[in-house]
Amino acid sequence: MSALVWFKRDLRTVDHAPLYAAIARHGAAGVRCLYVIEPSLWSQPDASARQWAFVRDCLIELDQALKRVGCRLMVRRGEVTDVLAALWREAPFEALRAHEETGNAVTYQRDVAVAHWCAAHGVLFDETPQTGVVRRLRDRNGWHRHWQRFMASPTLGAPMQHDVGHAAATDLVLPAPAVLGLTDGLPRHRQQGGREAGLAVLNEFLHARCGRYRGGISSPLSAPTACSRLSPYLAWGCLSMREVVQATAARMDVLHAVAALDPLAARQHAGLSAFLSRLHWHCHFIQKLESEPELEWRNLHRGYDGLRDESADEARLAALMAGRTGWPLVDACVTMLRETGWLNFRMRAMLVSVATYPLWLHWRPVGLWLARQFVDYEPGIHWSQMQMQAGTTGINTTRVYNPIKQARDQDPHGHFVRRWLPALRRVPDTWLFEPWRMPADVQQRCGVRVGSDPGADIPLPLVDLETALRTARAQVHDVRARPEVKAATAGIVERHGSRVNRDGRGPGPRRSPAPPAADPPQLSLEF
Repeated sequence: MSALVWFKRDLRTVDHAPLYAAIARHGAAGVRCLYVIEPSLWSQPDASARQWAFVRDCLIELDQALKRVGCRLMVRRGEVTDVLAALWREAPFEALRAHEETGNAVTYQRDVAVAHWCAAHGVLFDETPQTGVVRRLRDRNGWHRHWQRFMASPTLGAPMQHDVGHAAATDLVLPAPAVLGLTDGLPRHRQQGGREAGLAVLNEFLHARCGRYRGGISSPLSAPTACSRLSPYLAWGCLSMREVVQATAARMDVLHAVAALDPLAARQHAGLSAFLSRLHWHCHFIQKLESEPELEWRNLHRGYDGLRDESADEARLAALMAGRTGWPLVDACVTMLRETGWLNFRMRAMLVSVATYPLWLHWRPVGLWLARQFVDYEPGIHWSQMQMQAGTTGINTTRVYNPIKQARDQDPHGHFVRRWLPALRRVPDTWLFEPWRMPADVQQRCGVRVGSDPGADIPLPLVDLETALRTARAQVHDVRARPEVKAATAGIVERHGSRVNRDGRGPGPRRSPAPPAADPPQLSLEF
């Protein structure tokens, strides 16, 4: 009997426990490797062509890596239980091995169906954790220690390689996005998928760019090179979280030895320390979705139900999606996201804040749109952060971003907004972040027109910002002040809050992070 290894968001051969265990038991010849293109998954409103394009890159490289260890990657299209049934008819297998996945509701239901199919056919369904997330976690007590132990445990190299001659050339045929019904546009400047690209980004960050991490990750000008840019490689499993944590800790040890004499080494060490802490919070937030899958579609704190109308204001949502809100930094961020599939976290937070406060949109439709835009879409982080920014968790400080202030703070000379919004290149600095205040004669001299009609070069703001912010804050604070809402908050803290003060530091990688007891500031998921 053979084993089947099912790849999902773990598109690598290194530090891949299911693959390693299957080959150790059955030998490479007794292992079949499977990736399933699931119509039900790729038809979801959080799926996009840019995500599939990244996954295609990963699968092509994964196929080559598997051939080097004597395996082949089968790619099948269909629902997973149907694919398993077809493979079973071809050749029965005794075990299905896979990593656990904390995804959206569709992947959760699919995994349940797969477990039932395996039980009905006498197949061992062995799911292995691949991050610090704990399935069926009773409470948060001890979670931090568990994370540290997991990240300190030895990584698994790739299984032993075989002499495969010329077989490493791939003959894998994968469908174009349109074949899967994904007709949204592809970014012109997205990151390349695959493990080799991920390793190159990791190496460059650890040895060069990490010195700019502290102080550089907030501004959209510096963030593209100051951030690690590892988020898509972690989201799709080209790199394992454990190997990134350990590589970071090892590099910190080297830098620590010379930091006292080398200012650059000291800056790099500080940057990696901050980055390592954020890797911890990465898993912390995914655990929230693992423990409460409903936060993908309903308020974490039910006391906020009804705060915003769940049916979106179509005109406002469309303007936001088109980058036509009238606030230059917001519209520039939307344009960058459309063209690259990535945006730094402070700007992501600002987009959600603008959508859910002055535009008063419900976080769910905004979250679905943003999920499609992000190549690095990670459901656990995404939906937790959507609710944090929208103020519906009940346990986090209300953070409302003023897009004009953010523009002045993060892009003081207007380089970012002028890069992504060509019409603003002709606008003088005086009016750059509030172009609707620009006198008609100045507009005429600049050759731009500010207006509410579709033909205007620069749109008017959708709402009066100060009035809308004041009204939104009042509505959120009114709900928060209700006795029944306050009473329910304690239960949410108990279920989802950090326990580091109870855990202590515990064992783990050297210089492992020790976060505060409450959830971190909302900029903590910066990669």
